[in-house]
Amino acid sequence: MPQKGRDMMTLLLLLLFLCETQSWAASKPNFVLLMADDLGIGDPGCYGNKTLRTPNIDRLARGGVKLTQHLAASPLCTPSRAAFMTGRYPVRSGMASQSQVGVFLFSASSGGLPPSEITFAKLLKDQGYSTALIGKWHLGISCHDPGDFCHHPTSHGFDYFHGLPLTNMRDCKLGEGSVFTAAFRLLVLLPMQLIALALLTLVVLKWLGLFRAPPCAFLFLFLLATLLLGLLLGFLHYFRPLNCFLMRNRDITQQPMSYDNLTQRLTADAAHFLRRNAETPFLLVLSFLHMHTALFSSKDFAGKSQHGSYGDAAEEMDWSVGQILDVLHELKLANNTLVYFSSDQGAHVEEVTVKGEVQGGSNGIYKGGKANNWEGGIRVPGIVRWPGVIQAGLEIDEPTSNMDIFPTVAKLAGSPLPQDRVIDGRDLMPLLQMRTQRSEHEFLFHYCNSYLNAVRWHPPNSTSIWKAFFFTPKFSPEGANGCFDTHVCFCYGQYVTYHDPPLLFEISRDPRERNPLTPTSEPRFWEILEAMQEAAARHARTLQDVPNQLSLGNLMWKPWLQLCCSSLGLSCQCDREDQDGRHSP
Repeated sequence: MPQKGRDMMTLLLLLLFLCETQSWAASKPNFVLLMADDLGIGDPGCYGNKTLRTPNIDRLARGGVKLTQHLAASPLCTPSRAAFMTGRYPVRSGMASQSQVGVFLFSASSGGLPPSEITFAKLLKDQGYSTALIGKWHLGISCHDPGDFCHHPTSHGFDYFHGLPLTNMRDCKLGEGSVFTAAFRLLVLLPMQLIALALLTLVVLKWLGLFRAPPCAFLFLFLLATLLLGLLLGFLHYFRPLNCFLMRNRDITQQPMSYDNLTQRLTADAAHFLRRNAETPFLLVLSFLHMHTALFSSKDFAGKSQHGSYGDAAEEMDWSVGQILDVLHELKLANNTLVYFSSDQGAHVEEVTVKGEVQGGSNGIYKGGKANNWEGGIRVPGIVRWPGVIQAGLEIDEPTSNMDIFPTVAKLAGSPLPQDRVIDGRDLMPLLQMRTQRSEHEFLFHYCNSYLNAVRWHPPNSTSIWKAFFFTPKFSPEGANGCFDTHVCFCYGQYVTYHDPPLLFEISRDPRERNPLTPTSEPRFWEILEAMQEAAARHARTLQDVPNQLSLGNLMWKPWLQLCCSSLGLSCQCDREDQDGRHSP
């Protein structure tokens, strides 16, 4: 073939390849998944709030589908986020605790989302998507040494990570108190009181001439008190820099984290990711630090809401949602992008400061909140928008789960689901597009840590939705709507009431869970419970023994896993954050 002909053929093949690539890219929808932290279903205006201003979340709902029975797979951050990422109950991946502590509290813990788990980010990355997680992770960092990053977002399918690898908490912000107050009382204050009592007793006995303790006894007690006080002061001094830091990919960029314009920085980085990847399919998970305490907001929002610091933070988060929606519109990507907004669990109703300021959100009409499986703890906002594909303005009251995002996103991206494991989520698209009127979830199982707490049943050919509790938390003080004495509700032992027969509610008629049914008030009482208990038994048979990622050994702080941006002991002070946040790929 003459040279000119070969050149022409090469050019035609190149053009054909480019056309096919553009066609492939255009056929693949983009995904923007927005996840709030501890936002109650009663907080957004579109779910009935009349005084908290959320115009951007509300416009997202007007343009898409509002799910009114959207359920978190767990009422706590770490297990709920594990379920969201994998489409599986967290008990399957070992991300459900068997103790009182149900989340990671230290960055240098060895537990986390196992490398064997498959996230939707991994599936989409394999399909050619650019993937980013900006904001909170809370699913672990490393396994055995600080350089393995086995639990890190970049090991779970995300090309880019910028945010907080642990979680926002009161200890991260000076003057906001501590989540360890109860532990301080038990491990430091009580022993100090016992030491003081022992010293006083020895002095009195010596003065009365009844017993003369050797000087070394006084010295021992004094040194023990000094040690306890030193450990407390060391913990208070070092906890913030060692656990509250920002990373970009696998590098620390700010240690300790600064709250100054933090939302603006992360939002700017998310917007930059969208602009940089406008020509290719992308997945953006924007995981807000709001509304978890410590509450924070920039000067543009501080003091502007009708709900104190909580309202200020909520309205700042809503602003961030609006910025992302505006960028999608600006780039003409809105019609090819599925946007999802939700919260990892219900509002933390026990968040009240010593001054009496309520720093938890609203769960609307629903009972309970974060850390328990009453509806207020697991029924969360759920909004899905995709113009031209999903009809705007719909409201769906069928049971859905945050685990459903995994199979929904995977199928739309053209990825087959893993065949070597149970996927508990269900594709939402038939329901969202009204091709079916019913959720694919006949049964949903509500776990309190690793303990099966309740079962939800939506029988075929029935409008009823039943919920049976095997145990319920003991609210304290009596008559309260939460466990205020312990700050969160626990899952076993003296903190719960066991029910035999299980406590049964018809959620479809009694969403406030005020009127438990009896054999007298519900003729099919025993038949319904039998069906639900059989379903629970079938479900239990699908579970396999897996390593407990939230065991005491995996939860505890391990100094050899500690990440630090400097080599000066544990000082760990640096600031490499660019204020404009323009570093995403």
